[in-house]
Amino acid sequence: MLDATTHSGGTATATPPVTATELVTIELAPAAPTGLAARCTRALLSPWSRLSLLVSLLVAAASTVLLFEPQKLLSDGWPPQLNGTAAAVVFAVAYGLCTVAFVPRPLLNLAAGALFGSQLGLGAALAGTVLGAGIAFGLGRMLGQDALRPLLRARWLKAADGQLSRHGFRSMMAARLFPGVPFWAANYCASVSRMGYLPFLLATALGSIPNTAAYSVAGARASTPTSPAFLIAMACIAIPALVGAVVAWRKRHHFRAR
Repeated sequence: MLDATTHSGGTATATPPVTATELVTIELAPAAPTGLAARCTRALLSPWSRLSLLVSLLVAAASTVLLFEPQKLLSDGWPPQLNGTAAAVVFAVAYGLCTVAFVPRPLLNLAAGALFGSQLGLGAALAGTVLGAGIAFGLGRMLGQDALRPLLRARWLKAADGQLSRHGFRSMMAARLFPGVPFWAANYCASVSRMGYLPFLLATALGSIPNTAAYSVAGARASTPTSPAFLIAMACIAIPALVGAVVAWRKRHHFRAR
């Protein structure tokens, strides 16, 4: 197209026409939400609001546990209307919810063995372990990760995050096999990292078998503390704990150096 001549004698380049597609795109572009409702929605969905919700849920769960005292199952026994597999399923669900509420797993594993015997108790305890770990991991990933990841500035926090993000399955297996790291702490640390959901659950299921089996057998044979089965179970509890303490002591310099 030829240049258009101005009245003053100069020239001006003609502006290209706006196409119909561009015009429709401009007209249909949604306006950014404004107003009080939009600000409230952004505030409620912000990372710190979700973290506050997570903390509130955990405090409520821990308070519920303190109120209902599930440890009374060890002394009062399981409700008589529930027995067999149905009782084990109910126990597994309760087990999972209790671990989210910071109830120690050794106590729950002993209860599983005392209530259902070694084999059925082990199955119920493992199912509850995986269920509780999955719930905690999902809560931490949805409600806490966005707020907590920017806080990972300390050396040991960065080292732990890098280890879980790059070698999640191996690291979680080690955390489950060797006692020392609290169950709930491992769950929420993994949820803040970039570890995948499936490797986390698989490592939890496989790594929890030895320790859970030892506690279940100890609970089932607690009435005969001098029996070989009870003594072997206690040895299987004590030896990994000792090995884990030694490994943690030797690895402390490795984390400090990062």
